Amino acid sequence: MTTILRQSPGAPEAPESDARRPSGRAGHGLAMVIIAAALPTLMTALDDLVMTFALPVIQKAMNASVTQLQWFVNAYTIVFAALLLPAAALGDRFGRRRVFLIGITVFTGASAWAAVSGSSAMLIAARAVEGAGAAAIVTLSLALLADMVPPAKRPMAIGIWGGVNGIGTAAGPIVGGAVIQGLHWSAIFWINVPVGVVAIVLALVSLRGAAAARGSQERRGIDLLGMALGIASIFMLVWTIVEAPDHGWTSARTLLGLAVALACVVCFLMRERRARSAFLPVVMFRDRVFSAANAATFLFAGAVFGAIFLLSQFLEVSMGYSALGAGWRAAPWTLMPMVMAPIVGLIVQRIGVRLVLMIGLGLEAVALLWMALVLSPGVTYGAVIAPMFVGDVGMGLSFAPLSTAALQGRQGPEYAVASGVNSTLRQVGVTLGVAVCTAIFTSAGSYRPGQPFVDGLLPALWMCVGVLVVGVGVCGLISPATSGARNSA
Repeated sequence: MTTILRQSPGAPEAPESDARRPSGRAGHGLAMVIIAAALPTLMTALDDLVMTFALPVIQKAMNASVTQLQWFVNAYTIVFAALLLPAAALGDRFGRRRVFLIGITVFTGASAWAAVSGSSAMLIAARAVEGAGAAAIVTLSLALLADMVPPAKRPMAIGIWGGVNGIGTAAGPIVGGAVIQGLHWSAIFWINVPVGVVAIVLALVSLRGAAAARGSQERRGIDLLGMALGIASIFMLVWTIVEAPDHGWTSARTLLGLAVALACVVCFLMRERRARSAFLPVVMFRDRVFSAANAATFLFAGAVFGAIFLLSQFLEVSMGYSALGAGWRAAPWTLMPMVMAPIVGLIVQRIGVRLVLMIGLGLEAVALLWMALVLSPGVTYGAVIAPMFVGDVGMGLSFAPLSTAALQGRQGPEYAVASGVNSTLRQVGVTLGVAVCTAIFTSAGSYRPGQPFVDGLLPALWMCVGVLVVGVGVCGLISPATSGARNSA
């Protein structure tokens, strides 16, 4: 574990270069830093799938529409995605640990608010605030980890970080199902409160020496116009796609929304190319590995989590399982990231991140293709176990390596930005994946058991297969000569 120079009170903290960092801190200190950085991300990962498996129960309790069910998920993910890069910029300006702690506090408070929500509108609002806290947690947890872990141990640390996220992915369906089965649905949010309190204490104690990397942002300020344009771009695009099935894809409202989203994206990129205080250095995308890793992250997240959003509900709505029964039966798809992520860093060092990612995304494509071929109104659970397991292995080989690839070749001050870009594209992918899959589902089928649900699910799965095939090709753009070596850079 590295030792970071202590700063005088109120003085800007600056990271040491990798070459000058000592690496002699005790192993338990390294473990505590990893836990302190990763535990809050467990809440955010858990929250995604816990909510997904609770949707049928909440739908009945609140008499919510399919569109409102989307917003229970997307209010969180849109704000999450839109604020990841601003959170990185705020961390560089005011201190990464400070903004990280604020994010944990906001997320914990918003979880309590969601738990006491009495209407769909209140729950959507609470989920949006949760997303704001999650943005600071996710983008800065990886940056803090990269700041404080020696280069040689970074792949292992990121692997464990990914493993903790994998625990959330694996446990989400089971925890959500167990809570819904035995308690009121609000308990899925109450469980975040004690975890949040523990996470705050750990961050205060174990991340005291974390580098803040304030320098350039503090001198130049924060690009508020760029932030506003970035947030507007993401919000308008997702909002338009979510609402399009109700108003028509060729309606004036939908076309205007897409045009505004496109205009915001163009203005955002133009702004970031010229702004002195740009929080998204466009020059980073000249690195082929960085661009390919982030494009693959976007495609992977959209296809996999868009499919899981519908498949999890298929287990309950069409196959008739309870929330807990569906959660246990989804475990073959969600367990492997927890098992594989701690060791996948070693696999990457051995064979290179490109090959690992191509295999991982390829297995996900095979799993969804297999699922699309066997699903029918009368399908039995035994017929879907094997494709679930294949998809599980693919997810385990993809999640942490995508983050590792995005940080290849980055230096200390760039960790938060690189992590923020990668996390932003992952969350935008999740949000758009859910929105597009739901749009396809509602256009071809309906939220009823049997054939109506299958009619909507199958075309959505075929679309996800195509996206993953493209993702495999994108991973092939990562240079084989540097994919393994640069991991420890």
